[in-house]
Amino acid sequence: MAFGQPRIEYKTNAQMRTMHEAGLVLSRALDAAVAAAVPGTTTKHLDDVFAAVLNEAGAKSNFLGYHGFPATICTSVNEEVVHGIPGSRVLNDGDIISIDGGAIVDGWHSDSARTVIVGTADPEDQRLSDVTRAAMWHGIAALATGKHVGDIGAAIDDFVSSVPGKPLGILEDYVGHGIGSEMHMAPDVLNYRTTHRGPKIKPGLCLAIEPMLVRGGIETAVLEDDWTVVTTDGKRSCQWEHSVAVHEKGIWVLSAPDGGAEHLVPLGVTPVPIP
Repeated sequence: MAFGQPRIEYKTNAQMRTMHEAGLVLSRALDAAVAAAVPGTTTKHLDDVFAAVLNEAGAKSNFLGYHGFPATICTSVNEEVVHGIPGSRVLNDGDIISIDGGAIVDGWHSDSARTVIVGTADPEDQRLSDVTRAAMWHGIAALATGKHVGDIGAAIDDFVSSVPGKPLGILEDYVGHGIGSEMHMAPDVLNYRTTHRGPKIKPGLCLAIEPMLVRGGIETAVLEDDWTVVTTDGKRSCQWEHSVAVHEKGIWVLSAPDGGAEHLVPLGVTPVPIP
């Protein structure tokens, strides 16, 4: 602790390259889980598919056993915001599901989430997912160009507020985080604008940036399983997440095979591989 604040872990280039290895395994595992998210399958099947990819790669899950969590991914369906537990729930046509997972390679962590609309998409659900995903990329771009961690939340908030149509809510109870030798570390990464600037952005900083948006109010509750978070008004929600590294030459999205180039270059940011 420094002046009452948790100490931030700054990584070496070698450590960040190992985190990228974990991110590549994680990306493949999410690819497999997303492909398996079809009508009639169970959320437990998605967990099995994801776990098989990790096992084949010799990577470990950072979710399984975390404070007692019983699975390798979180599967949050419809009004479930985050931390949904895979089980016997059958996915139906039109469901929206956020799949959140992580991987560890040689003690270094990666964390990423994607949202899938199962079968036929409601246009408003598709809009929710598209805006959440774009908000994440605006936040990542702000990590490349900003001075303080608070610039990320400001960029996410400004983007979401600028989208035409019915306003979407940005959850405030759950935020992004630092990542490295542990899955959840300092600093918190807010998804909304505040007067708090946060710590300075400098090389060695690795963050999980994960906006969570809802079609209704931002109030949430935790179910009796002590994990699953739901919107209190029953409206649908969405989560997208990537782990990102800052190094001397720029930024690199650790959980994207191309470092995030496809989505960052149109925003004026060219990711640079970790030296």
